[in-house]
Amino acid sequence: MTINLSATNTPVSASLPAASAARFARIIGTGSYLPPRRLSNAELAAQLAADGIETSDEWIVERTGIHARHFADDGVTASDLALPAAQAAIAAAGIAAAEIDLIIVATSTPDMVFPSTACLLQHKLGIAGGAAFDVQAVCSGFVYALTVADSMIRTGAASKALVVGAEVFSRILDFKDRTTCVLFGDGAGAVVLSASDMPGILATELHADGKHSGILCVPGHVSGGKVSGDPLLKMDGQAVFKLAVGVLEKVARSVLEKAGRSEEDIDWLIPHQANIRIMQGTAKKLKLPLDKVVVTVDQHGNTSAASIPLALDVAVRDGRVKAGDTVMLEGVGGGFTWGAVLLDF
Repeated sequence: MTINLSATNTPVSASLPAASAARFARIIGTGSYLPPRRLSNAELAAQLAADGIETSDEWIVERTGIHARHFADDGVTASDLALPAAQAAIAAAGIAAAEIDLIIVATSTPDMVFPSTACLLQHKLGIAGGAAFDVQAVCSGFVYALTVADSMIRTGAASKALVVGAEVFSRILDFKDRTTCVLFGDGAGAVVLSASDMPGILATELHADGKHSGILCVPGHVSGGKVSGDPLLKMDGQAVFKLAVGVLEKVARSVLEKAGRSEEDIDWLIPHQANIRIMQGTAKKLKLPLDKVVVTVDQHGNTSAASIPLALDVAVRDGRVKAGDTVMLEGVGGGFTWGAVLLDF
């Protein structure tokens, strides 16, 4: 049988599916939360001295740039910290919580083995039905979670995503090790991503190398109703520093290349708030002036997966990060993991 296409009144192209419009993910709201208990270096030093551990404000500031951190009270969990941060981000986005169809929580200090902190947060927000899960990449966790949410929005698997970093690192610190216990704090940061026809997240890149797992880890685990191994944080600070500065520069340049941008296009660098020297070293390698780096580590310490969204929210609310600014987010963490996200805010 022969089909005479010319005899029809409908153009051939009309029977073909129309090309779908480009779909992007944009940040439309940010939020953060710090537990009320603030501990200055002097207060922490006095607390440690009672146990025979010697340190001082000068010693901590010189090595880390940290002046204070916040610790959660007993019984306060990661989802408890995540809730007000998430509510602030949702309010800033101008949407109802019920519109959220994806929740990803980046945390290394979950409320429990399972269910996920994301599921617990979903329930506390009073919503249900959308996907909810945790991502564990330690201090790179928020960059990992944001990348996953971006991918799911671009493919149509989600329309509005809540991405949260929440940590209670005070629970896993060894307060007999002054090289680590002075570094970390508790807190949460959140963003709401929405599908858009305008580019927001421009490029992302994630990496890991398990051979470096020993330089930053918590080697304990739960087995037979007991904690087996050491449940407290262990870190080789010198090894982390050397690895961090190198990989952060490389991944930042890679996402710039993917997005067709250059260092000069970066309005703000918001790195994981681990140590002021790592942040300064990264900025120097990218030829960025320090006044383009958002720094909160001095007042919040290292809040691991919470540090990037927390710093972003601070900079948005104080007016530094504005609509249209190009922002580089990047982090490194135990695993060893690292990654970066370039976005137009």
